[in-house]
Amino acid sequence: MTTDAPPGPLRVLVFGGALRADSTNARLASLVARLVTAAGATVDLATMRDFEMPAYDGDVEEARGLPQGALALRDRLEACNAFVISSPEYNASVPGVLKNAIDWVSRVRPQPFKSKHALLVSASPSMVGGNRGLWALRVPLEHLGTRVYPDMFSLAKAHQGFTGDGRLADEGLQERLAETVSGFLSLVEADARYVCLQRRWYEFLGDRTEAPVTQRAEDG
Repeated sequence: MTTDAPPGPLRVLVFGGALRADSTNARLASLVARLVTAAGATVDLATMRDFEMPAYDGDVEEARGLPQGALALRDRLEACNAFVISSPEYNASVPGVLKNAIDWVSRVRPQPFKSKHALLVSASPSMVGGNRGLWALRVPLEHLGTRVYPDMFSLAKAHQGFTGDGRLADEGLQERLAETVSGFLSLVEADARYVCLQRRWYEFLGDRTEAPVTQRAEDG
């Protein structure tokens, strides 16, 4: 079998989608980062405060270009093989600060979200977790070409969901999260190291750049 084997471990950007420093989604992002590290990948753990930017305004973009926060997010996306967002659910949808960051970065060419793998997780105080927000978050990311992992994870009653050492209080949920992260990383590694598909993308027509087309033949 022919392989694409970049040197070193996979690199994964992990960040929470809330601004509050002690939010349950910051805690969930930290837990995911530990699981990713334990699996042998390199983690870039960030917060939304690393990517501060004003509300998107086309006039501001025309006059001043992209804000530094959007450029910082672009740089860190480009440096990773995949990313994980731990996002709260605000009114059954995506937090405005996170959607605003996506909107700003969507203006970059070539598009940094394109062809990146993403895992979406959430922590919510509600009984149903943050699933509605995660489904809403999939829409702009997939439109921009992100390969969003099918299995999302949502922690309900998150204010009661963590132990003192940062694990999940429910051992069954801890195991499920670990399995989800492991499955996600296996897919990312397969795509990064054993490329067997032509890399073309689907819907985002604003970016005409083509990643190098790689064709591989597998021995039987």
